[in-house]
Parts: sequence; C-alpha cells; structure tokens
Amino acid sequence: MTSSVLAEPLGTPEPEPPARDLSPRAWVRANLASTPLNAALTVVIGIAAGWAVYRLLRWVFVTADWTVVRVNLRLFMVGFYPGDELWRLWVASFVLVAALAVTAGALTAVVAPTAPEGADQGWWRRAAGIVHRFWPALLGVAAILSFTRTVLPTVGVVGLVAVAVVGRLAGARIPGRLRPWTWVLVVAGFVVALQVVIGGGRGTGWDDWGGLHLVVAATVAGIVLAFPLGLVLALGRRSTLPAIRIVTVGYVEAFRAVPLVTLLFLGQYMIGFMFPNTIDPPSFLVRAVIAITLFEAAYIAEIVRGGLQAVPRGQIEAAQAIGLSPVKVMRLVVLPQALRAVIPAMVGQFISLFKDTSLLAIVGFFELLDVARAATQQDAFRGAGLRPLALAFVGLIYWAGCSTMSRESRRLERRLGVGER
Repeated sequence: MTSSVLAEPLGTPEPEPPARDLSPRAWVRANLASTPLNAALTVVIGIAAGWAVYRLLRWVFVTADWTVVRVNLRLFMVGFYPGDELWRLWVASFVLVAALAVTAGALTAVVAPTAPEGADQGWWRRAAGIVHRFWPALLGVAAILSFTRTVLPTVGVVGLVAVAVVGRLAGARIPGRLRPWTWVLVVAGFVVALQVVIGGGRGTGWDDWGGLHLVVAATVAGIVLAFPLGLVLALGRRSTLPAIRIVTVGYVEAFRAVPLVTLLFLGQYMIGFMFPNTIDPPSFLVRAVIAITLFEAAYIAEIVRGGLQAVPRGQIEAAQAIGLSPVKVMRLVVLPQALRAVIPAMVGQFISLFKDTSLLAIVGFFELLDVARAATQQDAFRGAGLRPLALAFVGLIYWAGCSTMSRESRRLERRLGVGER
C-alpha cells in the first residue's frame, strides 16, 4: 500500500468534471424538476414568488403615492445645499467621472493590452454586459430620475455616461510609459472637485451637505483615508520592534472595542479642544470623517493582517534568498497575495461603512434617514402615513449601492482567481 501511495505523484490536480452545455429545457429538467418532489416544490415556490412580485409591483406602481418623495427629491439628494449652487455638484461630478474613466481605461490597457481573438462581439454586446454588471445601480438611478420634474437631471446623467465612455476610450490610447502614472489624475480630480463644491458662494461649506451627497462623500472619504492607515497598522502589528507592535495592537484593540456612534460623539466634542484658540478647529463634517476613518482603520488592519498571515512563509524565504530587500519582499510578494485574499472581507467592510453613515443623523447631520423623517413631518404630509414610502425610497438607494459594490467584488474575485488553485 505504501509503494502505491508513493508512486502516485504529489499535487496531481483532480480532473475537472466534463462541461455540460444544456438547452434551457434540459437545464430546467435537471435543476428544477429532476424528481416529482422537486417539480412540486418548484411550482409552489414559483407561485408564491409570483404572487409576492405581483403584490410588490402593484404597491409600487398603483397603490403607493410617491408625492412625498417627488416633492422632497432635492432634499433626499443634496440636503440643504443651496439651489443656485447646484451647478457646482454637476461640475464636480463631470471632473471626477472624467478622471476615473481615463484612469480606468489606462489601467485596463496595462492589465490586458490586447484582447483575445473573437473577443470583439459588437458594441451592443458590450453595452449589454455593462447593464448586466451595473443593473442595481442603473435601477437606482432610473428610480431617482423617475421622480424628477424637469429633463435637466436626465440630460446631466446622460452627459456623465458619455464622459465616462469617452474618457475610458481616451485612457486606453495613453502611451504605455505614462499609464502607470494616471492615478495622479484621480488625485487631481478629487482635489479640483472638492474645491469646486466648497469654494465660492455662500452656503456651500462642509456642514451644509446632506442627503445622498453627504452619504457618498463620507463613504468615499472613509474608504480612501482608512485603507492606507489600516494597511500601516496591519504591518505594524507584524513588526519585530516591540514598541511599534504594542502601539498598533493597543490602537486596534481600543478602537474595535468602542461603538462608532461613541467615536462620532467624541469627535464632535473633543477634537475642537485639541486646537489652540488661534486656529479654527475642523468643521463638524471633518470631525465625523476623522472618527469614521479611525474606526474603520482598526477593522481594516485586522482584515489585512489575516491576509498577511495567509501568505506561505516559504515564498517570503524564497524572495529573501534571491536578494530582495524587506521592502521589495513586502511590496512585490506579500502584499499582492494578502490583499487578493482579503477582497471579500474588505469589500464587506466597505459596504458596512456605506450603511454606517446613517449614524451621522445622530450627531446632527441631515442624512438620508433624517431626510425621510423630516419629509413626512411637513404640513402637507403629517399624519398621512407616508413614512414607509420615504423609508422604502431610502432603502432602495442603500440596496443599489451595496449590491453594486458586492457585484463588483465578486467580479474582481473571478478575475483574480480568488479561492482557486
């Protein structure tokens, strides 16, 4: 028995099951009606699901009165941002979309400079692929546009899509030696957009932001700032220097032991005392972003630390054996594998951050849930029982954002082969 076991080569991959190209009828028979019991369960569940969908669609398009959302749509989107300054948000959106699209086109060309043979299947197939990829976000945008009372928001959204397409095509044509540096465009785009939004006119400061605008801004700021800080903390926890390791461990354990709402309150009342009287303290929104960043960085550090521990020790020793410095070992060998392994957990934390922005209402910000409460308490809608409609609209927005991030995470996992050997 021993000789037969040793004769079998180690690490031989298991044979893959044969591919099954089934017709729709054969697929239904194999997966939904393979036995009489399965067929009966399929019929019962199908009837129940059809009835639930019918009731939901009837409530959405026939029974429900969405006037409270239509009248207060601007509050849901931008809060109390001045109406005569809304052009700033559109300009900032065009700048950001252009910078991100050019960078995405350039980086995609770096990863896949040449398309495989037969990959070009026509623009309509590519458009169908984009719709399949982003259908939750597109459904959310379509729902929001259906409540607009003018055609200008629709024209603006179509313009953003056109800028994204043109920017992606332009990014793919950037010379190869310049493509890795296109991330500078993203940084510049964020800086320019921020200056456009908060610069100039009265009432455009940080603390006047609200609605979906506030939620997206707080989420993006939290992700952009917390990820590098969490990465540094994860590396510090694995440091051989006791001082660095003790400080990072203390930070992570302290912030993970405190609820986010507590940190939001502390940020609002304590950060101002850290500045002398000669210096103006940060605005309330900046204080909230600081609290969110410190909180999220602790969780990101633990996620990244798990990925670092998953990298085999033999690969690190092999990289050291060929003469790579510790910095290059970490940058070229360890971090790429560690970050690849923690994509699901990392995106899950980002989705949690997106939903946790609802806590901003507790510290006085006009967040989406607070908008829903205020809209239903107006004189025209008080006592009409419209709170479920406003909350359903807010829930649709959160669902669209979370579902889009989740689908993009799964797509990135498939492209990088996460979980495959």
